Amino acid sequence: MNRTSSYKQVSDGHELYCSLYTVDKPKGHVHIIHGMAEHSGRYEDFIESLNGQGFTVSIHDQRGHGKTAERNGETGYFAETDGFSRVVEDAREIIQSIQAEIGELPFTLLGHSMGSFVARRYLQLHGQDVACAVLSGTGGHPGVSLSAGIAVAKSFSRLKGKASINPILGKLIFGSYNKDFLDEPSKFSWLSRKAETVAQYEADPWCGFEMANQFYVDLFEGLGIIHRMGEVARIPKNLPVLFISGSMDPVGAKGSGVFQAAAQFDKAGIENVKVYMAEEGRHEVLHEVNAETYQQVIMDWINEYG
Repeated sequence: MNRTSSYKQVSDGHELYCSLYTVDKPKGHVHIIHGMAEHSGRYEDFIESLNGQGFTVSIHDQRGHGKTAERNGETGYFAETDGFSRVVEDAREIIQSIQAEIGELPFTLLGHSMGSFVARRYLQLHGQDVACAVLSGTGGHPGVSLSAGIAVAKSFSRLKGKASINPILGKLIFGSYNKDFLDEPSKFSWLSRKAETVAQYEADPWCGFEMANQFYVDLFEGLGIIHRMGEVARIPKNLPVLFISGSMDPVGAKGSGVFQAAAQFDKAGIENVKVYMAEEGRHEVLHEVNAETYQQVIMDWINEYG
């Protein structure tokens, strides 16, 4: 694995930590967008597998996360305003910068969890530049709770400050995720059946941290945007999209939210949409008990369409 890492400055002056894993004579380029309250370093096993299949891989720590947050001193926070759009633009600028370095290659975008929401917006805005896409641990429209969530988050932002960390909101929104796993020792058991994965996540200072008030405003507003039918219809009709999720993943409502999202893509006329449901899998299929199986499902998809 040939890895180089650096900080890249994006158009608003923010510096994002990026890593590039290159191979000789690559057949494609994969960029990964990680999820909420985690970081790029958790994907190295999967990246090594992708390298082994002949793909150059890039990944960045999103603002408010990992070494990007360490550099900028803003943990759990995107931006003063319009933060969801900002992180989508971050991804575009980082990807363009990397493509300028490595040359033109068939491009695959892979987003996990919150990163899948960012990736979905990316496909709506820049899908013409993507050969294929993988959406891991994504979810459907939150329904009537979305507007209430935005209102509550905005209220906290106004009263307590946009950058103020808010464990109350986090508990309100994500507190129910572990309800099916209360007989297990960790509040993060919903992430994976693999005890080692959960223990590593808990021990990692850049995982599981609380988010700022404005982050929730940005996230909820972003969820509203990506589920608008008119925006979904902007995705190129010939773009192959793989949804992969655990059947016990609370983010995807145990599959129903994933199928809802895929059905929306189908309704928009996107011709090649596939759902792979990992039986008994939880939120992080790339860190599950039989992760190699799910990694291979993703790699087979990229090999075919990327």
